[in-house]
Amino acid sequence: MPVAASAIYFLNLRGDVLINRLYRDDVGGNMVDAFRTHVMQTKELGTCPVRQIGGCSFFYMRISNVYIVIVVSNNANVACAFKFVVEAVALFRSYFGGVFDEDAIRNNFVLIYELLDEIMDFGYPQNLSPEILKLYITQEGVRSPFSSKPTDRPVPNATLQVTGAVGWRREGLVYKKNEVFLDIVESVNLLMSSKGSVLRCDVTGKILMKCFLSGMPDLKLGLNDKIGLEKEAQLKSRPAKRYRITEGVNLPFKVLPTIKELGRSRIEVNVKVKSVFGAKMFALGVVVKIPVPKQTAKTNFTVTSGRAKYNASIDCLVWKIRKFPGQTESTLSAEVELISTTTEKKSWTRPPIQMEFQVPMFTASGLRVRFLKVWEKSGYNTVEWVRYITKAGSYEIRC
Repeated sequence: MPVAASAIYFLNLRGDVLINRLYRDDVGGNMVDAFRTHVMQTKELGTCPVRQIGGCSFFYMRISNVYIVIVVSNNANVACAFKFVVEAVALFRSYFGGVFDEDAIRNNFVLIYELLDEIMDFGYPQNLSPEILKLYITQEGVRSPFSSKPTDRPVPNATLQVTGAVGWRREGLVYKKNEVFLDIVESVNLLMSSKGSVLRCDVTGKILMKCFLSGMPDLKLGLNDKIGLEKEAQLKSRPAKRYRITEGVNLPFKVLPTIKELGRSRIEVNVKVKSVFGAKMFALGVVVKIPVPKQTAKTNFTVTSGRAKYNASIDCLVWKIRKFPGQTESTLSAEVELISTTTEKKSWTRPPIQMEFQVPMFTASGLRVRFLKVWEKSGYNTVEWVRYITKAGSYEIRC
């Protein structure tokens, strides 16, 4: 793996070194002078956070009134370096009562040096979890008088926490009822032309899990191969996975708009919405926003389900349907009367129709959970809950 840091410097806004730590001998001690001369004095701090100076790479980030600069001389993982800075600042704030600035560094330089020795070894990041580090670095930082001291819950068995892969979970947890909740949450993004052809379509989803399980169980999750995920995944880390697909999307709704401009004073609007998901399913909170011109004076509606009204603040006909069953269709017909103006010479550019909805137990990507197994050495019984939710992201239909 490429190295993340050969040296790290903490500078104030004047360029003075507050703290520095050399992890490798491939960079000299005067690297910070090159950073001051070529970056800070030339006022190029806001242009790019990565600079090449004299055969070395400088990655820098400003946090409050402190610049954190990482120097490397060979191949480096830039994303890893910036991630290390973000996690390190979060760690320092947990020790300093939520504050990280020049005064906090000056008041806690001994503690910072001790932490820098633990969180990076020879340029490679190590464990940066505050819960783990506070088990064996028990020194408290000098806190700001305006910060509140957080309540730290003691975590037993420090050796297991440090050497194992379960830094986010305490040992010895016990629940009266052992349950695990798995949510598949997807957002559908669509842009459709007025003729019904799909211009852009994708689904972004995430797999969320919340556990109320005693002890230290192993969870095995089995998925189908619709999105290229592993069919079986043993959950050894924090259960959160994101994905995105652009092909094979099952659209929950089809919208067929017809808008006719009858002269300059009247518009006829007809919108048909069809639900494509199963007949036993239903959508909740369906909202269709149909744009109209700004000079709208009067509207008359006819809807087969739900309610509609004209919202002058957003220049839209807002059609709301509380519960939309699957394999059905609803229509809206409206007559819009416009105010005749002589100053308005530009033709009306029709914004797209927008939809909002939420469909439980439906996935636009086709992702399904095949099984969810829980194993714990005591062999207790568990209750598994799986829920699917599909909602609208940017769901637009041109008219």
